[in-house]
Amino acid sequence: MTRQGAPYGWQSVREEVLRRITGKAWLPGDPIPNEADLAAELGCARSTVNRALRSLSDDGLLERRRKGGTRVARHRVGTATIRIPLIRQEVEERGRRHGYRLIERSLCPPPRKVATTLGTATDEPLLHVVSLHLADGAPYALEDRWIVPATVPEALDEPFDRLGANEWLVLHLPFTHAESEFLAISAAEREIAALGGTPGDALIVHRRATWQGARPITFVEMTFARGHRISGKL
Repeated sequence: MTRQGAPYGWQSVREEVLRRITGKAWLPGDPIPNEADLAAELGCARSTVNRALRSLSDDGLLERRRKGGTRVARHRVGTATIRIPLIRQEVEERGRRHGYRLIERSLCPPPRKVATTLGTATDEPLLHVVSLHLADGAPYALEDRWIVPATVPEALDEPFDRLGANEWLVLHLPFTHAESEFLAISAAEREIAALGGTPGDALIVHRRATWQGARPITFVEMTFARGHRISGKL
């Protein structure tokens, strides 16, 4: 079997295995076919499969044991060291109705602080998705997110007009590690336009960046409306 008439290279094998993991064909803890079977299925050398699986193991997505075979890593989004909160779920757990509104979706170079955090080139276009989460129709959180297309090319096909990037990424892409911090800012014109309030209001921001191995996935600043209280689940 070949890919569009061309033999699978190790990068293509990696992407195929990753597709099966993110598509839930292989679930956390599931054993995957051995190298010989995968090589026969994909029409490539066993050494090619070995290199691809080693790469995914290095990224923390596979667990390889000498006599126990290879399994999908048991940690997935939502159960890693840093939990990625679903804003919709968070709103509903507070007994309120979640709403969502897309404000902006564009492909453009990010601010320097975003590129520096993610380790991308300052002139590399990233997918910028800005949206507003609502609770019972009132502003709840402003999501300002940058997604790296080189890591998540499928995001370029998503309109994010109904399902927000926060939930889409949690459902579709596992991460291996993250950096996360909370900070307080004074509301300025941009925050007031989206969240209401008055200039100088103290607002909580949850800033987070995630990676899949060495590959950056996303950088997000989630700014919450005035009066927001941080729960233990964040």
